[in-house]
Amino acid sequence: MSEIFKTILEWFLRISLSLGFLSASADRFGFWPPEMSTWGHWQSFLDYTAVLNPWFPTSFIPIIGAIVTALEIALALALLLKLETRITAYSSGLLLLIFGISMAFAIGIKAPLDYSVFSASAAAFSLLLFENRKKK
Repeated sequence: MSEIFKTILEWFLRISLSLGFLSASADRFGFWPPEMSTWGHWQSFLDYTAVLNPWFPTSFIPIIGAIVTALEIALALALLLKLETRITAYSSGLLLLIFGISMAFAIGIKAPLDYSVFSASAAAFSLLLFENRKKK
């Protein structure tokens, strides 16, 4: 595989993961038009967060929602800026994997499969291959 193709593929992964994180975060704050929105506003997102995390007390849900949203925004920026790729790739992959597993247990396996959550997790982890290639 040529170096230029590897570079394009790496950036495709970085940009697609970043846009996925940023789009979801923007939706929570109502930045997408209602007809394109999944949540549309913060409370709707927190309601969904509660569904995916039934083992946490209700009082923890706003904290979990805020932490996850902050992580997604930070990881999106880190991916685009190529900051700490190893940590960013592991963190992005792990966050998506936890999300997918939570979806599977809370609402069934079809949801994370339909939304390609596990594929996105694998894509994030695959960025490690590009990082390892650079160190050789």
